[in-house]
Amino acid sequence: MNQWIIDTTVLGTGFWLIGYILSLVLFFTSWAEHLGWIISALCTPVVIVITWRWFRTRDIPLSYFVGVGLAWVLIAVVLDYLFIVLLFQTSYYKADVYVYYALPFLIPIVVGMYLNYRRNRIELA
Repeated sequence: MNQWIIDTTVLGTGFWLIGYILSLVLFFTSWAEHLGWIISALCTPVVIVITWRWFRTRDIPLSYFVGVGLAWVLIAVVLDYLFIVLLFQTSYYKADVYVYYALPFLIPIVVGMYLNYRRNRIELA
């Protein structure tokens, strides 16, 4: 249970915090209008690498990765609502935000599929 909390809460909040801090920095630049797309482009490869490195040594079923993805999306939605929508009283939900919400759900699943495929392939060899 302790590992589940770390995998979901700590990683999910950490990934959200990186994007949030980056968005605050980009907000004061001329790129503010496109900051969602910029953050997605910059953070997605980082999140993929960290997720892969974090889970690569464990034998975890795909259902675990689905739960992690759901938790990460829930964390992102709640923290975005509290610290962006309510705090800055802004209209926030555009196309880039929906892509941003799809990525934390899909990244752990795709990484989990890759790790399980690779593990099964090695066992068969």
